[in-house]
Amino acid sequence: MEEKKEKVGLMGGTFNPIHTGHLLLAETAYEQFELDKVLIMPAKNPYHKRTSGMVSDEMRIDMIKCAIDNNPHFELSFIEFEREGNTYTVDTLKELNRRYPKTEFYFIMGADSLYQFAQWKEPAEILKRAVILAASRDNIASSALNSQIHYLLEQFGIGDIRLLQSPNMEISSHDIRSRVKEHRSIRYLIPEAVREYIENHQLYQEKE
Repeated sequence: MEEKKEKVGLMGGTFNPIHTGHLLLAETAYEQFELDKVLIMPAKNPYHKRTSGMVSDEMRIDMIKCAIDNNPHFELSFIEFEREGNTYTVDTLKELNRRYPKTEFYFIMGADSLYQFAQWKEPAEILKRAVILAASRDNIASSALNSQIHYLLEQFGIGDIRLLQSPNMEISSHDIRSRVKEHRSIRYLIPEAVREYIENHQLYQEKE
């Protein structure tokens, strides 16, 4: 009898700061696809984002710990902090497959990323190494997403891409930072423990 593989979700990002939208997406993936757990993977040097104006790595990690502390199936992963240079999804997946050959990985992404996916580093290799879970958005019809999925699978000739039916929450880390700077409320946009951490450490006060 073949041994059942562990099913692990992967959610990467700068998490500057982590917010309710991130957590709801991860929780929905966990439930919809019956995952065993979800790894929250903060990026150290994401190739597509500026790191100027960001808080320290330690503070981003502290905020993630605050956010997921009471969820037993969320786990903080430092795998993208262990590498120097830019952080690429394909390199992370190669390392995870090497370490955990009996684990099936599910990479969680937003619908917007699905339209940029062909420009990522080694997209075919990513499709080979993980199931892609693309979160639907209210402003993008499911038919359009399904067309993009069909296009990608046909173009690369490999992979498994599925729609993640998550509630749509228009929350962004950039908006949260802007709200803090403008002395506007961020209550309920992020976990209360993260809000208190930002307040206690006076984060995001300076202009980006």
